[in-house]
Amino acid sequence: MSNPGSIDFHEIAPMLPLIFLAMLSTSPLPFETEPADTVLVRLHELIPELLTDVRYATADNFTGQVLYASDTLRARRFVVEQLARAQEEARRRGLQLKVFDAYRPWSVQKLMWSIVPDERYVADPAKGSRHNRGCALDLTLCDAEGRELDMGTYYDAFVPASAATFTDLPADVLANRRLLQQIMNDAGFDVLPTEWWHFDARGWEQYAILEE
Repeated sequence: MSNPGSIDFHEIAPMLPLIFLAMLSTSPLPFETEPADTVLVRLHELIPELLTDVRYATADNFTGQVLYASDTLRARRFVVEQLARAQEEARRRGLQLKVFDAYRPWSVQKLMWSIVPDERYVADPAKGSRHNRGCALDLTLCDAEGRELDMGTYYDAFVPASAATFTDLPADVLANRRLLQQIMNDAGFDVLPTEWWHFDARGWEQYAILEE
């Protein structure tokens, strides 16, 4: 049974035909002129010890489908450099970051939108997302052993409690969210109000969408 205000993807995902070709129509959006491989940097290239959990490279995500051919995460170099600073600060506190998603191809964005056409949780591909520009990260905080800190909801839980502004939570959960936001904010990122795990690098508006 779904909670009020939540979206039950186990009910809707199997009903949707996941046909990529039908969604790859021409877009008027400005695309990056340089190939993605020349613009993006692997997160592990600059942060070898970084924890990752790329759900979109498995079927364990809200679509129930494997969306990425690889679990290698990439972003624009300045984004990865800022993430490295955030990781250093987390380490200084006896913690570490775990990243779920970074650059996301525009074709995948269109697929996600076909399943969840709700801009609180999935960016409209007609506008393009920060992820499509290589300027956004989905992540959380872990302890030194890699155990995730309690943030009140799971990653990609599209429910009201996932909002970064949601306050009806235990004090320790709110403290964990504040700490994550502080670390990321000091490194040059802003949290997305509707998702505690989503952070945009400041200045993302200057960058065009990447596609492979």
